[in-house]
Amino acid sequence: MDTLWAPWRMEYIVSDKSKECIFCTAPQAGNDPDKKILYRGQNCFVILNIFPYANGHLLIAPYRHLSCITALNDDELVESGKLTRKSMEILRKEYCPDGFNVGYNIGKVGGAGFDEHIHGHVVPRWNGDINFMPVLAETKTMPEHIEATFKRLAPLFHNIDI
Repeated sequence: MDTLWAPWRMEYIVSDKSKECIFCTAPQAGNDPDKKILYRGQNCFVILNIFPYANGHLLIAPYRHLSCITALNDDELVESGKLTRKSMEILRKEYCPDGFNVGYNIGKVGGAGFDEHIHGHVVPRWNGDINFMPVLAETKTMPEHIEATFKRLAPLFHNIDI
């Protein structure tokens, strides 16, 4: 059995999550660049993960506070699927990844770091993107700052057609 280490996630894991729901408060804040919201749809929005596994790690969430994908109504389900597809198209064009991880972590046992508000992950992946640094130095190298990622992706999400 192989072991995958992700020590850079510890900051998020041990952080206080008893505060307000980030997927509810971020869209209400009215400051999309500060909150890293890339796109607002009718039912769902796209936001950068501020604790990313890789540059361009996006989260797609409904505005409604729901804990499971089975609670989404048809409009939310369709829009989240279309936003997942469009996010992959944008990331593929802009970052040229070799592949993607796409999916939902549902419930704490299912790996959800924040399990009270359902959100999908779109994570671009590259051959060799997991190197020795996290294992030997407990350090993850991110080649692009999150502010640069936001500035790079925001114009591509502006007025998208889903």
